This record gives sequence, C-alpha cells and structure tokens, in this order.
Amino acid sequence: MTLFGLYALLIMVLSFFIVMPCYIIIFSFMSKEKAPHQAHKISRFWAKLLFTCFFIKVDIKGMELIKLGQPYVFVCNHRSQMDIPLFARASVNTFRFLAKIEVTKIPLIGYVVKRLYITVDRKSKEDRAKSLMKMQDSLLKEKISMVIFPEGTRNRTKETLIDFKDGAFRLAIETKLPIAVLTILNSGEFSPAHKLLQLKPGTIKAIWTEPIQTDKMTLDDVPKLKEQVRQRLLEVLHTSNP
Repeated sequence: MTLFGLYALLIMVLSFFIVMPCYIIIFSFMSKEKAPHQAHKISRFWAKLLFTCFFIKVDIKGMELIKLGQPYVFVCNHRSQMDIPLFARASVNTFRFLAKIEVTKIPLIGYVVKRLYITVDRKSKEDRAKSLMKMQDSLLKEKISMVIFPEGTRNRTKETLIDFKDGAFRLAIETKLPIAVLTILNSGEFSPAHKLLQLKPGTIKAIWTEPIQTDKMTLDDVPKLKEQVRQRLLEVLHTSNP
C-alpha cells in the first residue's frame, strides 16, 4: 500500500459517486436498445477521468483496425485492475464484459454490472450455459461486442500468460464473428495484481492487431484458434517494449 495508492482509491470512490447517477438515469429512463450504448459513453468518460487524475497516459496503437459498429469477441491479457478502464479507452465500440456473479454483490457497483454486463456463476453448469446464450444474443441480436479475458482471471504468476479457457474461442466460432486481440504491455507495472493499493503515474501502452476471421472455422478449430491468439499475444509482448 502506498500514499499514491490511497489517493487513487479516494479518487475512485469520489468519481464513482459522480458517474453513478448517470448510470441510474440511463438504465431507468432509456430503452434497452439505447441504454448500453449511452452507458458505454459514461464508462469511457469515467475511465478518462480516472487516468487523468491518476496522472497516467494511455497509448493505444491500432485502433483503426477495429471497425466502428462491428461486433467482435474482444480478448486481452490480464494482469491489473487497470485493464478494465483501459479497455474502455481502447474501444469506441460498445462492449460487455463477462463478469463473475460475485461482483453483483458489491453495493452500487453490482447495480451497474447487472445492467451493463453479463454475469456468470462458474460453479453452475446451468448458469454457464445461460451466460453463453446471453453473450450470443449480445453479439448477434444487439450487435454489442463481448470482452472475455481468456486467462479467466488476473495473472498473478511470473509466467507471461497463464493457461487459456476455451470460452472466448468457442463463442467467436459459434457466432462466426471476428476475434480481436488487444495486447496490454505494461499495466501490471502500474497496479500489480498481488499488491493492494499500489499505483504510480506513467504511460500504459496497448496494441490492437488485425482481427482474426472465424467465419470458416468449426468447433474443431478451437485449439488452433486459441493457440493462434496466444502466440499473437506473446509475439507482441516480446517484441514491443513499453
């Protein structure tokens, strides 16, 4: 825990009470079709506000590769809590995170998560199946992208990447939608997963690469696609110096 980390926590709390009324108004008075897109704008504003107050610059390359309005299955590596607001800055396209059901129990934050994202109880096979259907509907019917961390959780190890789950890759193939990879280069240096309330100013860097088309793939290609994404992440991580 650092003094700057305590300052960041205070900013997080104060800013939350600024944006929370905006979320409530959006979800209370806007249609289900418009609400997610307006809420995404609030999330992007909130992320920009946080990074500004944290004295953290965001350098994202390759944003021109992501087509506006095109739904994607977004994936990225995950080492820090900063990855969540970073993704909001990295994508103009509206998206939903796949969030653990436990997050909905957090006061106020749970309100937003339940209405903006898709939750899953990983212990329940039935709930996992329901969440898959909701993600498919989000992508195909609402044209809203999904963000899934293929590692399943924050990487707290010394390994560059931990083992990937199949979910994101099955979803991309089943919906025949492109999978877009964001490689986050150094967020773990700013807010390490294993250290509470540690943060520092600087520049977080991330890189989009060319989306991978899945329209000609079958579920038999899940291992191949998973390895392709893994190798792409490793290549960018090893060749790009933040």
